[in-house]
Amino acid sequence: MANRINLNGTSYHGAGAIAEIANEAKAHAFKKAFVCSDPDLIKFNVTSKVTDVLEKDGLEYEIYSDIKANPTIQNVQNGVAAFKKSGADYIVAIGGGSSMDTAKAIGIIIANPEFEDVRSLEGTAPTKKPCVPIIAVPTTAGTAAEVTINYVITDVEKKRKFVCVDPHDMPIIAVVDPEMMSSMPKGLTASTGMDALTHAIEGYTTKAAWEMTDMFHLKAIELISKSLRGAVENTKEGREGMALGQYIAGMGFSNVGLGIAHSMAHTLGAVYDTPHGVACAMMLPIVMEYNQECTGEKYREIARAMGVKDVDSMTQEDYRKAAIDAVRKLSVDVGIPTKLEAIKEEDLQFLAESAHADACAPGNPKDASVEDLKDLFRKVM
Repeated sequence: MANRINLNGTSYHGAGAIAEIANEAKAHAFKKAFVCSDPDLIKFNVTSKVTDVLEKDGLEYEIYSDIKANPTIQNVQNGVAAFKKSGADYIVAIGGGSSMDTAKAIGIIIANPEFEDVRSLEGTAPTKKPCVPIIAVPTTAGTAAEVTINYVITDVEKKRKFVCVDPHDMPIIAVVDPEMMSSMPKGLTASTGMDALTHAIEGYTTKAAWEMTDMFHLKAIELISKSLRGAVENTKEGREGMALGQYIAGMGFSNVGLGIAHSMAHTLGAVYDTPHGVACAMMLPIVMEYNQECTGEKYREIARAMGVKDVDSMTQEDYRKAAIDAVRKLSVDVGIPTKLEAIKEEDLQFLAESAHADACAPGNPKDASVEDLKDLFRKVM
């Protein structure tokens, strides 16, 4: 079987990288940008850092901000209508996963209007054409949506999130500027950072993992483990390390998939509106415990990448426990809760069935039944 790798054609990294957006827009002869960004980023003048770059070079743009933290089908459909009216020919997505996921769905539907219902994009939809060109500018160090072929949309009516996996949605350019992340509050920095760690660990242990993606994931685990505490305190080194670490994690997991920590997090987000990174952080050590017997020697390398000493002298049982403990400690250190009081016993069947049907579930190294998932959800009650 061939292993496929999809990455951006071009990516820029480092402080001040957003200056390259105007250069790329002119090089591609783009006429008008459709800027997707959420209301908070506009309110706190984060979006304006990019629109100022466009204005300085006389580049036209129009802002679309009807975007929720867990973007909905309606957000996407409203965006499609707004794009059609705008006369834009490319998208600049500024924000975390919500803005970038919304932009991807809009761009795909504009190019493939037969999917305008949005729901039909779930899974690996047979789109024919690449989406509207996207320049993605992350403002959180977490989702890596700027370098993945994935996006997630919430179906409010059915109380579920659905994952879309499509090489046609890849942004043509990623601009990963840690200065765009410096205004993130501590809680958001922590939760998005733990989302990135979950990407790296699940991607490293998924059934489809292979040598190239292992390389990405182990480096991502190392960078995130070393940088997240500093990023929460808004240090320059912490922000830079997280900006790079989350991107490298995206280079890996986008190409091999994830596991049930993400399936369960998607479900918690859809039912209780739990922030995605918080849900991932709560589920990750629990899922790692569940998976450990099916991971060979990989937890030793996770522990090593997280800075655990003397792993080579440990038994398999000890290094597996050390890896799980290191994850749990990092999560607690950055202020993530360990319990979700919103979960009710009567919700467990729906939660477990939804997680079982999620597109990330098949990649988990250990198969999980609906009953298994109910037991795992109980551990965060």
